[in-house]
Amino acid sequence: MVKARSIAAALLLGLVAGAASTPALAAKKGECPIDKRKSKAVGERAGKKVQKAFELYGEEKTDEALQVLLDADPSNDFDKAYVNRFIANLYAEKGNNDAAVKHVGMAVKADILGGSDHAGAVRLYADLLMQGKKYAQAVPQYQEWMRFTCKEDADVYFRIAVAHVELKQYREAIKATNNSIKTAEEVKKGPYQLKLTSYYNLKEYRNSIKVLEEMVVLFPEEANFWIQLAQFYLLVEDSKKSLATYELAYSKGFLESEGHLRRLSQLLSQFGNHYRAGKLWEKHMQQGKIEKTERHYKELAQFFQRSKDVATAAKYFGKAADFEKDAELYMKQGNMLMLAQKEKAAISVFKNALNAGMDNPGEAHFQLALANLALGNLKTANAEIQKAKKDKKTKKYATSYENYIKEKARLRNINLEL
Repeated sequence: MVKARSIAAALLLGLVAGAASTPALAAKKGECPIDKRKSKAVGERAGKKVQKAFELYGEEKTDEALQVLLDADPSNDFDKAYVNRFIANLYAEKGNNDAAVKHVGMAVKADILGGSDHAGAVRLYADLLMQGKKYAQAVPQYQEWMRFTCKEDADVYFRIAVAHVELKQYREAIKATNNSIKTAEEVKKGPYQLKLTSYYNLKEYRNSIKVLEEMVVLFPEEANFWIQLAQFYLLVEDSKKSLATYELAYSKGFLESEGHLRRLSQLLSQFGNHYRAGKLWEKHMQQGKIEKTERHYKELAQFFQRSKDVATAAKYFGKAADFEKDAELYMKQGNMLMLAQKEKAAISVFKNALNAGMDNPGEAHFQLALANLALGNLKTANAEIQKAKKDKKTKKYATSYENYIKEKARLRNINLEL
């Protein structure tokens, strides 16, 4: 009801006098077209119809009000334009965009309404064209509204920018966003986002970065802007700045998705911070932000492997291997345990690899031989070496170690036959 009264009141004002305009600073008083356009009142016959429509509209009887206006049959051009503008407002409220565009278009083209009424009609026409996705037609109407009123309006410039983006006219969109930013009374995100979109579509990534660098200063609590900035740095291959931005975003609590956490971990590892990358990955797997999958455990293990924390790497290679009983991953786990000098644990893992099925089982037998050799189990080591010799891939290495094991056994007076 408040909305109905406000629209009706605005229209009623046009019956008696034109509202004062706010000309741009560049225009002297009286020089704006809106100031030169005198207000007029509708004729008596049309006025009665309009008054009746206002009353019905005020009672929320929009359909009845609309019918009164459609039946009004005004006698002169001014009355026709005024009634058409009113009809357009009612059709717009009902969501009938096509009918609203038709009637307000007639009112605008008549170019006869009083200053504020004509300005309102032009603005409504432009907005309805935008709503109907008729962007190429909307832009000149917004420009006409600014020319007629001598106003530079941030929202109008923004709408023009939106239209240009939709039309893929990105250079024009950038100009409009700059004007919107320049004339705005308060800083808003919309124009900057459109400007960013335009530069991105032009593949001008460094200009995109400049916009985002402004955005994170103006809107420091907008997580997405920080993340986008980090991603754009990667686009221009500035990994160092990308990492710094991701780290800052992380410190602010902005990195929540698995993908963003992965990218931060990867960048940390890229710059040699493998252990920190692993701890970050581990923390968020434990918190549930990173899903516990074979792939993720494998990635985690690799971070610790690169950091030389082989015991922790072994732990996570094992967790990865358990998902699908993956022989290759069991081998990686066993190798990490060997490096950590945990030969007993490594033996059971290499057996897991064999049980999982291997194309080249000699690899596991060779490692079992080394583990048993380290533990002093020379008979078992020799038995595993004999098995490793049967695999073409490990025959050469196994043969060289066979002699070493035999010499060890001779010195200790140990019979290698089981």
